[in-house]
Amino acid sequence: MYILQERLFSFEELQILESKEKLPIFFSALDLRPYAKQLKSSSPQGAEGHSKEGILRALIAAPLEGIDTFTSLHNRLKNDLRFRYQCGLDISRPAPSISTLSRVFSSLTKTGLVKRIFQDLVQLAQEEGVIDGKHQAIDSAAIDAYEKKQPKKRSEQTGNANWGAKFDSFGNKITWFGYKMHLSVDTKSELPMAIEVTPAHINDGDVAPQLIEQVKSCTNSKIDFLIMDGGYDQLKNYESAKNIGAQAIIPLNLRNEKEPPEGIASNGTPRCSMGYEMTYWGANKDQLKFRCPHATGKVDCPLGMAACSSSNYGMVVKINVNKDLRRYSNPHRDSKRWKELYNERTSVERCNSRMKSYLTANSLHVWGIDKVKTHIYLNAIVLLVSALAMAKESKKQQTA
Repeated sequence: MYILQERLFSFEELQILESKEKLPIFFSALDLRPYAKQLKSSSPQGAEGHSKEGILRALIAAPLEGIDTFTSLHNRLKNDLRFRYQCGLDISRPAPSISTLSRVFSSLTKTGLVKRIFQDLVQLAQEEGVIDGKHQAIDSAAIDAYEKKQPKKRSEQTGNANWGAKFDSFGNKITWFGYKMHLSVDTKSELPMAIEVTPAHINDGDVAPQLIEQVKSCTNSKIDFLIMDGGYDQLKNYESAKNIGAQAIIPLNLRNEKEPPEGIASNGTPRCSMGYEMTYWGANKDQLKFRCPHATGKVDCPLGMAACSSSNYGMVVKINVNKDLRRYSNPHRDSKRWKELYNERTSVERCNSRMKSYLTANSLHVWGIDKVKTHIYLNAIVLLVSALAMAKESKKQQTA
């Protein structure tokens, strides 16, 4: 299988191209014919006779072009014949009306077709070597609602937009009225592999098991690590990871933390009889190995090694991670390897940023959670198609 170098499928590389160059490359990786056949019009005229594939192309191209309303998309199709032609729409006819674009978007929502397109693209990206999938980073991002703000109690009855709150990196509390976009992202390619959209008040940790199940269902390869921040420090998330044969990499949230077991530090490191934290010495399958800190030169114990062990190797303690999935981790918490893995979590932050800053994920002009999901899926599809398109372009250049 052809394995693409990471820099070659950068979303930013496609962004710097002019629209007239960008769209042909973008559409070259997107075959929408099978999906267009599944779109049924709600009107007898059938979307005014326009090509459903062309309208679907236009709706997917809209986030790439920074177009966030049906009115803006209609005007672009009306005034830019090149854009209309590149979308596969007849330039000798009037551009699709605003109501036609809205109607096709509603059909995508009712049929769930965008989710199927997204999942098929995820599988294709894996087959092409664009997505690795062994390491996943999970996080959420705030999405502002288009709906009119209303009291929290009334919002909870609708199941749509609601009030959410979180703390930023400076410790400031941020509130918003809207939704949360939850992503599971391949850390190598920084591409989304699973998506959930919820009202803003839903706890992140409650959504992670659904994302984990989604990712598992869309990949044939083994997932090794699932990386999340401290907000996901709940036993069910460690269990969900374990159920698919993966290790959850999550910092312990020590708020309301009970005392750790006797002789064990909060991070799962055993203490010797003198109270020193022992030295992590690797793992064998589910067994973590720890050695006497005096023997490894980490501390200068007044009793030396003799008080704990007659061996020159020093006392050894082994702990099975299954004893407490939350406290114990393989690799061990705070080890160099654990920290390297946790640093990969920034991949999901960059993916969230691309969808909100470069695309239109946070520029909603539809209301209701089902339509918001369609909007988010269209943005995620743009990232996947961009990566596939740049991969295809790179192959073409290498064989030229």
